Amino acid sequence: MLPIANAPTRRARRKDARPGELLSAALDLFVEKGFSATRVEEVAHRAGVSKGTLFLYFPSKEDLFKAVVREHLSDHLSRWSDEIDHFEGSSRDMLRYALFSWWELIGSTKASGIPKLMMSEAGNFPELVAFYRQEVIEPGNALLARILQRGMARGEFHPIDLKYGVFLILAPLLFLVLWKHSFGPCCDQHTQIDPVTYLETQLEMLLHGLSAH
Repeated sequence: MLPIANAPTRRARRKDARPGELLSAALDLFVEKGFSATRVEEVAHRAGVSKGTLFLYFPSKEDLFKAVVREHLSDHLSRWSDEIDHFEGSSRDMLRYALFSWWELIGSTKASGIPKLMMSEAGNFPELVAFYRQEVIEPGNALLARILQRGMARGEFHPIDLKYGVFLILAPLLFLVLWKHSFGPCCDQHTQIDPVTYLETQLEMLLHGLSAH
């Protein structure tokens, strides 16, 4: 039997898979070791390619890190922005959806280690901080501000300073990822935090404080 003309060869499929494998390996190592301690040779080795192959896709470690952030954080923010535009439920439901979607797609994954990495190494890499602010912090804050503003405009939430209202929502999320990637692995079963129960409790308190009724 002759091969199908349009079927990709094993070599072509392997080449197509390399960027994703490199990003996955880089995410693992950045979260495990931090940005400064991770070497590109380690990323290439874990992905099963040569260092030269890695540089074909990502010219530097900084470019590799930026691609990891876009793949695992920025892309979700873009989709959430579109979903907020078309959300038909209440602002309370929208806030609940935002928190639990964040947990499902970021908080419960290895990508949740990126915020801790940025906080711990920010002072040494100002260019990456500026990139992270532009790609993650500012769009993420803007999304939360839109939810709060929607709730206030519809009379569901009482007026609140948007800047500090956003921080009020972010604080428990940051605590959760910091716990997960620091004290959490060292604690016994009785002192562990159940993420869903934790988020439900935080959401209940937030909505109680925000409610206009």
